[in-house]
Amino acid sequence: MEIIDKALEFEKRKHRYRTTSERIESSREVKSLILDLNDIYKEEKDPEIMDLMKRLTAIKQKIEKRLKGRP
Repeated sequence: MEIIDKALEFEKRKHRYRTTSERIESSREVKSLILDLNDIYKEEKDPEIMDLMKRLTAIKQKIEKRLKGRP
């Protein structure tokens, strides 16, 4: 599964984004990975895929929190 490999690689990557555009690009990338994994999960119902999606979602939420800034 190429998508799972990409997701695992993204998860292991260091998440230090210097610019807003890097954050936006990363947020879009992780969103795409989560949606692709969701399609696979619908067919296979593998709990490991669900755990991976949850971990990626946590990373995505951190990135988006940083994008939106403090109120």
